[in-house]
Amino acid sequence: MNNDTSLERHQMTVRQIQARGIRNPRLIQAFESVPRHLFVPEELRHLAYEDNALPVGSDQTISQPYMVALMTDLLNLEGDERVLEIGTGTGYQAAILSHVAKEVHTIEFIDALAADARLRLKDYKNIECHVGDGSIGWPEAAPYDGILVTAAAPRAPKAVLDQLKVGGKLVLPVGGEGYQMLEVWTRSGDRFERRVEIGVAFVLLRGKYGWT
Repeated sequence: MNNDTSLERHQMTVRQIQARGIRNPRLIQAFESVPRHLFVPEELRHLAYEDNALPVGSDQTISQPYMVALMTDLLNLEGDERVLEIGTGTGYQAAILSHVAKEVHTIEFIDALAADARLRLKDYKNIECHVGDGSIGWPEAAPYDGILVTAAAPRAPKAVLDQLKVGGKLVLPVGGEGYQMLEVWTRSGDRFERRVEIGVAFVLLRGKYGWT
């Protein structure tokens, strides 16, 4: 792949993201800026800007670019928020979030993935990388304006919902292997409102409140 991927990034952004209705200018700029090919295995870099999820090892994937955009857009971030990502993977979603939020915490269950992601994200000064059971959230930095889960849970974990600020949103896929529904939860005082967006397919969430 050519070292200058700006054209590929631009075409990906226009064809896969803007064409599907994502309009947030800061989010669009994030996709124009973040070099996705650096977040995929070297042997798959020629596919980095295609409209697909890709395997990244340890039975995990990097999400389709549009799915990254949609889930980020559903958080309704304005730029001054603290957010939590559960499921760092290669770090691409965290890198996108870093452009649209003030402070990003990201937690990964698999040690090897977490170590690689930390290296990729070392120049992103507003991202804190953690290793642990993301199904219980990361209470050390709570509360959060937004929480994004990049693996499918059996249900929205109460422990994670409780780490939202009032007005904050949790976006996550809920369901079993192969097919889930993307849910958006909004905190209103001690109550939580849920809406369902679209059908999706994610790897399964591991941990106490994930799938065994």
